[in-house]
Amino acid sequence: MRWIPDLAQTTRHRLLPTLLVLAGLTLGGCATRSEPVAPPPSSPAPVLLISIDGFRADYLDLGITPNLQRIVDHGVRAEWMNPSYPSLTFPNHYSIVTGLRPDHHGIVHNSMEDADLGLFRLSMREAVGEGRWWGGEPIWVGAHKAGLANATLFWPGSEAPVQDVRPDRWTPFDADLPYRKRVDTVLGWLSEPAATRPRVATLYFERVDKAGHDHGPESPETRAAIREADTAIGRLLDGLQTRGLLGAVNLIVVSDHGMAPTAPERTIAVEDMVSMADGKVVSYGQSVGIEPAPERAAAIETRLVGRHDHYQCWRKQDLPARWHYGRHPRVPSIICQMDEGWDAIPAEYMERRRAAGA
Repeated sequence: MRWIPDLAQTTRHRLLPTLLVLAGLTLGGCATRSEPVAPPPSSPAPVLLISIDGFRADYLDLGITPNLQRIVDHGVRAEWMNPSYPSLTFPNHYSIVTGLRPDHHGIVHNSMEDADLGLFRLSMREAVGEGRWWGGEPIWVGAHKAGLANATLFWPGSEAPVQDVRPDRWTPFDADLPYRKRVDTVLGWLSEPAATRPRVATLYFERVDKAGHDHGPESPETRAAIREADTAIGRLLDGLQTRGLLGAVNLIVVSDHGMAPTAPERTIAVEDMVSMADGKVVSYGQSVGIEPAPERAAAIETRLVGRHDHYQCWRKQDLPARWHYGRHPRVPSIICQMDEGWDAIPAEYMERRRAAGA
């Protein structure tokens, strides 16, 4: 068996495909009585779209996010959202900015193959920046076509020329860039004169997701990451207020997926699902994509398709209709969905987990 490594899928804590948090507001209604609010702007208010990756819906109820709560109290909050399948970072972030499901925009997994383009995974910067992977029309491309200034401070897809168009302002993803610097950059954009100020901008925070994968969605480390993201939101709100912009920006805060805990004893080796001689594992984790060897396709389908202990497999054309998934040519021929709390990874990664005491 050959597999396509995707280090983002080797973590201990898998994605819960039924949870996504969305908090949205118009900042014109987001001030307390003691907070001065600028009068309505003479030009259309810019939109700032913020993602806190991996922020589970119920994290808002932990009592450790006063700044997000400030938004909830004076704006609106959805109780939950169902992410697109598969509930992964790149497919869902790109769905948010295109309005398309992964089966239509082409980012069908964090790790995938294309007959012409080859291999895609998160760590492959050249692939991430190749516009031909990215279908649909992200919001910054639509803004460009409408003659509107736009900017992205990290967002999946923003590093690639989609339809030969890049955001007016963008930067390659840098996990080491402190949150405060990200916020201050965006505040600088929003403080510009109307002639240059972005009408659409994005901002991205990833460390809640990383902490959840590394330590568990209910761990102290994840709580610390939640607080860090909330502090960044507070810095943004305070910065807008100081600049007299609190009533002049439309702010939307979203997340791409939730998480459910797993453990080494709830992990299956992908080699136990399909052998090297039988096919290739294109993606793994909670959603496992398998491409059988042509000469073994019928036999592998017969053996894999159906219910197994802790997972179920389908032919791509027979996936549950509610997933809206399986028609894009990048979707592997067989998709196996792990039960909640279970994981499937290569055996070598299982050994690394055990050695690390995971």
